[in-house]
Amino acid sequence: MSNDEELDNIRRRKLEQLREQAAQQQIAKAQQKEYENKKYLIMRKILSQEGRQRLENIRMVKPEFAEQIELQLIQLFQSGQLRGAIPLPDDSFKKLLEQISSIGKKKEFNIKK
Repeated sequence: MSNDEELDNIRRRKLEQLREQAAQQQIAKAQQKEYENKKYLIMRKILSQEGRQRLENIRMVKPEFAEQIELQLIQLFQSGQLRGAIPLPDDSFKKLLEQISSIGKKKEFNIKK
């Protein structure tokens, strides 16, 4: 095999690898978009317009926290633990946010001698 043929083979393999990577990236993007659409539809069921706006405001400041809230709300909704009015009124959502945010805070201990 000559150097030119070997070089062509290497180029073909590299090109095929790049095509496979591009196809995998497109599949991943499509799956991510489908996940986001499903999450959006579920959140429309769970939260009122005011609640969704509040969540978007949180997302602007703390995107990771907003994602955590969404996942917890979806889990509560799917397990049937969200009681009361669905979509959640804003005041109920505020109370739920307070509960979620208080879970993440560390308790302080004062040791007195």
